[in-house]
Amino acid sequence: MRPVDRATAEHYNWGDRCNAWTLVSQPGMLVVEEEMPPGTEEQPHFHETARQFFYVLSGTLSLRLPKQAVKVDAGQGFEVTPGLIHQALNDSTEVVRFVLISVPTSRGDRINVQPHALQL
Repeated sequence: MRPVDRATAEHYNWGDRCNAWTLVSQPGMLVVEEEMPPGTEEQPHFHETARQFFYVLSGTLSLRLPKQAVKVDAGQGFEVTPGLIHQALNDSTEVVRFVLISVPTSRGDRINVQPHALQL
């Protein structure tokens, strides 16, 4: 076994300009480092079984939840429980970097919803 980092991890793009590096991918856990440029966002969605924890490394991550918006700053984390509709976005002027931990893996466990599901 050896340490893993962005240089050795599997990289993929998502959305229109976002990057991700898979650090751990097992059926029981997924750990991904993600990078969202300013003005990017993901599709609102929920997971039936995966519990997720967003830990911000730099910048400020915005999370939209039903009837609530949360700002998560560098050095802070936020847990999203199974079944909770959520949307990560970067509405700041700087890149946001965060680690996303999903237990069990969120791969194959994502149900997209329409944006109106998150109206404040």
